[in-house]
Amino acid sequence: MKSECLNAIDAAKGLGASYADVRIIEYRREGVALRNGCPCNLTSSQTFGAGIRVIVQGAWGFASTNQVSTASLKETAQRAVAIAKASAQVKKQDVRLAPKPAVEDIWCTPFTIDPFKVPLEQKLGLLSEIDAILRKRPEIKVANSSMQFAREKQWYMDTDGSWIVQDLIRSGAGYNATAVGNGEVQIRSYPQSWGGNHKCMGYEIVHAYDLLGNAERIRDEAVALLTAPECPSGRMDLILDGPQLALQIHESVGHANELDRVFGFEANYAGRSFMLPELHKGGFKYGSEIVNLVADCTVPGGLSTFGYDDDGVRAQRFHVVQNGVHRNWFTTRETAPLVDQAASNGCNRAEGFNNIPITRIPNLSLMPGNWTLDDMIADTKDGIIMEVNKSWSIDQMRLNFQFGAEIGRVIKNGKITGIVRNPNYQGNTPEFWGSCNAIANQDHWDLWGVINCGKGQPGQTAEMSHGGSPTRFANVEVGIRG
Repeated sequence: MKSECLNAIDAAKGLGASYADVRIIEYRREGVALRNGCPCNLTSSQTFGAGIRVIVQGAWGFASTNQVSTASLKETAQRAVAIAKASAQVKKQDVRLAPKPAVEDIWCTPFTIDPFKVPLEQKLGLLSEIDAILRKRPEIKVANSSMQFAREKQWYMDTDGSWIVQDLIRSGAGYNATAVGNGEVQIRSYPQSWGGNHKCMGYEIVHAYDLLGNAERIRDEAVALLTAPECPSGRMDLILDGPQLALQIHESVGHANELDRVFGFEANYAGRSFMLPELHKGGFKYGSEIVNLVADCTVPGGLSTFGYDDDGVRAQRFHVVQNGVHRNWFTTRETAPLVDQAASNGCNRAEGFNNIPITRIPNLSLMPGNWTLDDMIADTKDGIIMEVNKSWSIDQMRLNFQFGAEIGRVIKNGKITGIVRNPNYQGNTPEFWGSCNAIANQDHWDLWGVINCGKGQPGQTAEMSHGGSPTRFANVEVGIRG
């Protein structure tokens, strides 16, 4: 592929590009799913193509092709240059890229079991066993179970002298049971909602969460929710489990710190941010002193763990919030100079070969504290635990939100006294993170994957992980406001 990339770079430079990069990508996906015992999604797909990005006369141009040949790449470079020249006619200022070193490297996702070599019969067999357990009770009207696998091979070259080859693997599995009765419809999922948990690793993730061993519990909890009392209303202490905390991190910290949203370059899907540069300059208190939110594209298993982003910038680890104080946004080579960063922190990514890279949330995690979950519960006088996301809503500035979970567990005087249905809570981003007063330790910490993060126009989907352990927030508004 090196000669193909070089041909594309030479074509763009010959047409007047001051900068160019090319990404040739081979993408393979497989999906396996059962619904009430019947296969409902058996898919296998593969795409192959190239995207060429150029700067001409200080403006971006981008074009792509699914024909990776010398002639096609030359024609694609011509289209990218033509688009850049057209864009230059209406530009407000020249694109300015932060510097980066030229590198030649190969990076691959570590894995133990290649998911594409595991027989389909084995995958369907496990899902069938799970389905049989989930549907043993008549109240369960719908049972879904699924596995998803993806492999992306990328060849990258740019005019700065970089040549990078990457091989990324993503695997995941999960299930849910929907119970109907008593005028109610309730759902429970495992290991989390929206398709289960996913990580950059091989088929070994399927064995990591004891899918069979938890199916009976998930089924029975879905049924129990049909007759459980409604979530209480009022202010109380709130403990979020790992999957729900991941959603909280994603929506109120992740998207709020994408620098293109901060400056209004991108505003789709509730797409602006309150986290403006003038707040940062004042040492903005994003949370309490125990809140440390770290972006890390080097953490093993993260869905945004890679060697290099789509600017050819090496994966990094850095604080977004340190001891409660805001430290960094997510930047690219283009946006880093806007906040006086000497270099990009490696957050530029695209979906596939046919989309232009945009600022993306990296793996973003709340660092563990020193509590055990049992001690945290025992220390809570009047509270509720909310587990596994069910719904979310947040305003366009990423300030005011309301999230719903699948199940709530009421705490009175340090003991769990029962479950409640339809738990939900509301808050304001800095006030909410400022109320954080306890974080469970490393033994409770895990990475929770997001595989459906939508952004941009035309829309793109990206994946990232959010690590966390059960975390307590004081005096939070829960239930329905009076």
